[in-house]
Amino acid sequence: MKSVVTTVIAAADAAGRFPSSSDLESVQGSLQRAAARLEAAEKLAGNLDNVAKEAYDACISKYPYLNNTGEANSTDTFKAKCLRDVKHYMRLISYSLVVGGTGPLDEWGIAGQREVYRALNLPTAPYVAALSFARNRGCAPRDMSAQALTEYNALVDYVINSLS
Repeated sequence: MKSVVTTVIAAADAAGRFPSSSDLESVQGSLQRAAARLEAAEKLAGNLDNVAKEAYDACISKYPYLNNTGEANSTDTFKAKCLRDVKHYMRLISYSLVVGGTGPLDEWGIAGQREVYRALNLPTAPYVAALSFARNRGCAPRDMSAQALTEYNALVDYVINSLS
């Protein structure tokens, strides 16, 4: 799994050197932000179903045509799958917060996503809308500390950018 530590070590190893002082500063910065990331992961995990459902509902409100016959959200099965996908992204964001890197998102959420959505003829804009809502819904200090919210938002933006 890719994290800041494994990325630094792999880059130094590939270059045939020991980690440099800037490499170690990167690791130290990640470790200093660990408490905020873990806070964000804990808050997200404790409210994952609600956050995902609100994001899904916001997405459907923005794109109501998806409920039309033959569209991506037209049956109960499709609706359940769309909500499942939103939950999947949120869960991977939580995992990435814990490991301190984008490894879980890269390996289990982003790799091949465009090809899958293209093959299934699924639009990505609704997922972007759902994730944007989840990002904008967060409020410090109501939901989590400002630093935890910053860590969370960075990963949500990472997924949004991969879908855009």
